[in-house]
Amino acid sequence: MTSETFPSNIAVHPIPAFTDNYIWCLHDDVSAIVVDPGDAEPVLAFIKAKGLTLSAVLITHHHRDHTGGIAKLASAVPDLPVIGPRGNHIRGITKSVSQGDTVSLPVLKLSLQVMEVPGHTLDHIAFFGHGALFCGDTLFSAGCGRLFEGSPEQMHHSLNKLKRLPDSTKVYCTHEYTQANVKFALAVEPDNIALNEYADWVASMREQNLPTLPSTLKEQKNINPFLRAHELSVKTAAEAYCENNLADDVAVFAVVRRWKDEF
Repeated sequence: MTSETFPSNIAVHPIPAFTDNYIWCLHDDVSAIVVDPGDAEPVLAFIKAKGLTLSAVLITHHHRDHTGGIAKLASAVPDLPVIGPRGNHIRGITKSVSQGDTVSLPVLKLSLQVMEVPGHTLDHIAFFGHGALFCGDTLFSAGCGRLFEGSPEQMHHSLNKLKRLPDSTKVYCTHEYTQANVKFALAVEPDNIALNEYADWVASMREQNLPTLPSTLKEQKNINPFLRAHELSVKTAAEAYCENNLADDVAVFAVVRRWKDEF
């Protein structure tokens, strides 16, 4: 199993892309690995400015804002390893991985476990190790991805899989959606003290144009309505929204997800 944190020489930097994407870059001031490069240009600019060598790319799912930079990065770096979901549907992937596989990244002395987390898309995977979770669009701070391909049952199961990771896990998702997600979460749980405190912190960070990520899994368990379908406060709010009694946590989750889509 991987160590609890990254080696002390490893930095994790968010490279902004498009309007609200983050391309996470792990580097040791020499070599770099990037996660979900939807655009090659900001990656190439960052590694050039830092004097880094791009050594690998990790992909969580097939959406264009996570894969659009693969071709240009691969042409800029011969034999670039591009590691992502199985299925042969993402052009440019050189190594397909699935649930339980280990991704070894010896250039940074890192080892990440692959988790299959369908819901947002059916091919979605996450990478976990060294106390960090790179979860693409499955789990956001105070939110979760839309169900473009999967079912509420699949997404609820995937989020529960992530919830079983250590509370100290740092959550590196790929969109700066936090402020909008918090606004919705407060509609679900207006009396959640931890959520109200978090909302104030998020507002302060965004006023300074600073990232609200990474979060921690413990924090998300306290404030994220999509991880809290088992809580009476969330169930009560969901039942009031749909004007129906809800049989179980999956039904609660499904209503909260629909509520967010319509919010």
